Amino acid sequence: MGKKADNPGVFVPPPTFFIGVYCLGYLLQRWFPIKETFFDYSIVKIIGIILCIIAMVFGTLALLKFLVTKNTVVTHWPANSLQTSGIYSVSRNPMYFGLLLFYMGFTFFTGSWWNVILLPLPIILVQLLVIRKEEEYLERKFGKAYLDYKGKVRRWI
Repeated sequence: MGKKADNPGVFVPPPTFFIGVYCLGYLLQRWFPIKETFFDYSIVKIIGIILCIIAMVFGTLALLKFLVTKNTVVTHWPANSLQTSGIYSVSRNPMYFGLLLFYMGFTFFTGSWWNVILLPLPIILVQLLVIRKEEEYLERKFGKAYLDYKGKVRRWI
């Protein structure tokens, strides 16, 4: 048996799942339209904009943390350090949570029930194909420190 790779082994960038599912929802809306009057209300568009802003805050804070600690956001490269402070004290996956909020915000702003219906799909895909592998890797690399952190901070929020 070969030695396990010193990285999470995630080769598909996580935003790809959200973008791909969003595009699928867009196409389904064009092919099989679901009436969208809910999305015509100004308050829904405002909520969409607010969700996108919150998403950008989560993503920006997470990226800044990685830059300051000279860590990598490339999911198939090894981690230099365990992120546990700042935005990472609120969520173990603030970038993925930000992607989720952006998906929903953009959906509210552009208006498609198909994107709402498909929302569980990118969450499940990221959970199974990305987060699970990253958590196994972080536990292997950082051991008790990661397990302690995992016990204190929720996966999403």
